Amino acid sequence: MEWVTLGRLGAPYGIKGWLHIESHTDPKQALLEYRDWMLKFASGERSPRRLAEGRAHGEGLVARIEGVTDRNAAALLTGARIEVQREQLPAPKKNEYYQADLVGMQVENLQGESLGTVSHFVDSPGGALMVIARDRQEVWVPAHPRHLKKVDLAARAIVVDWPAGEA
Repeated sequence: MEWVTLGRLGAPYGIKGWLHIESHTDPKQALLEYRDWMLKFASGERSPRRLAEGRAHGEGLVARIEGVTDRNAAALLTGARIEVQREQLPAPKKNEYYQADLVGMQVENLQGESLGTVSHFVDSPGGALMVIARDRQEVWVPAHPRHLKKVDLAARAIVVDWPAGEA
């Protein structure tokens, strides 16, 4: 069974078991459409949970998980990644990709210089950043069409418009 990370549980919100939610979906509220979540903790342990309710709150989301009724119980879940089964996700549109599909792909720039392998993504106010690992360095490239020139899922390769000297 393949799991895809769609978000992360943040700090408790209030005293009735609600949590701040960091969503990796676009739009952010789309995460709330998935009711059955698998929570993956830093230890690697997974725990199936069901979303009781959720809503937009400011620039983010807040949600309550079934069975979590107070702040202390919510605090125990802080930091857990929210995963769903891959088959629950809709097929991506043309020229759209799930971040999980890009992790592990080789990246080179337009000049044919290898930048490394996609390690993970970081959300920033300006949009997602693709973190590319090479040796003991990281290259952070905006995951935006302006910089992503070609994604070949079959070859597991990405071409970016990004100078190697920016590493």
